[in-house]
Amino acid sequence: MKSNIFKMKLKKGDMVKVLLGKDKGKNGKIEKIFPRDGSVLVDGVNQYKKHVKSRAANQKSEIVTITKPLVAGKVALICPKCKKPTRVGYKIVKSEKIRVCRKCKAAI
Repeated sequence: MKSNIFKMKLKKGDMVKVLLGKDKGKNGKIEKIFPRDGSVLVDGVNQYKKHVKSRAANQKSEIVTITKPLVAGKVALICPKCKKPTRVGYKIVKSEKIRVCRKCKAAI
């Protein structure tokens, strides 16, 4: 049986740059990760308007801005040291697996 959970190299709190889509070139911080879908929720990116009907007598209808998740392949991690979008590599140091920047080889 095949698992639908993807190996995510991105983590909550990482700064990423959007590579594809309507928000191409924008930067943001990852708020949430969805490993089952292989997607991430980035703050202030991929926002849509949604109309919410009035449900109760005291609640008014309104237009709400919601943020939708992006596919993880459409974003690139921004290295904290060299400040460039990069891919993530791994290095084993003292029996501990750490993430490293592929451009400057610094630990993330």
